[in-house]
Amino acid sequence: MTSPPYGAAQLAVNVLDAHSLLAAFGVLGVGVVLFAETGLLIGFFLPGDSLLFTAGLLCTGTADRTVRLSLAPLLCAAAVGALAGAQCGYLIGRRAGGALIGRSRSRRLHEGVRRAEELLERYGHAKAVVLARFVPVVRTVLNPMAGALEVPVRTFTVWQVVGGLVWSLGLTLAGYALGSSVPNVDRYLLPLVALVALVSLIPLLAEVLRARRGAGAKEGSR
Repeated sequence: MTSPPYGAAQLAVNVLDAHSLLAAFGVLGVGVVLFAETGLLIGFFLPGDSLLFTAGLLCTGTADRTVRLSLAPLLCAAAVGALAGAQCGYLIGRRAGGALIGRSRSRRLHEGVRRAEELLERYGHAKAVVLARFVPVVRTVLNPMAGALEVPVRTFTVWQVVGGLVWSLGLTLAGYALGSSVPNVDRYLLPLVALVALVSLIPLLAEVLRARRGAGAKEGSR
């Protein structure tokens, strides 16, 4: 049986599967996917968390010998994609307002909008921009919403850079560290990706608990 031509192989890529994306597009794919997920509303379904973690694993050469990535270019691609995407999303929101979001019929996207609004209202601009990086879908919609709500450019830029670097480099290096220290780590890839998704929600959960404790303390002092 002959192998499919290169173009057909690319069309057969599963965009929801991190390993499939990395096998097809490598480091360049990481930058493009992160840009789309954080900057374009159509990218809300892309697997940013699992992509970063899996890419870090593949830099060690122990998880999959058929796919090998280089750490330094990967970190650069991840950072550039995450930061440029968020800034692009902000500019789109600044110019188009909520029109693009309003046209979408995706229930999941509108749920992300609601959660993004709650973050901005509850935690303020700086903290919300950082926390949103760790919540799928919310990290897609918060950036254009920040632009539509006219969050100051300087405030948004500073904190999206902080959150973007912690998220993109942190998850990548976590995957690299684990792949370097655990033999045959690919056997546990799916559970690890699920664990990463849960761990990425810790900053948000911590803030929710802190806010509830603060509200409880205020009620008790009355």
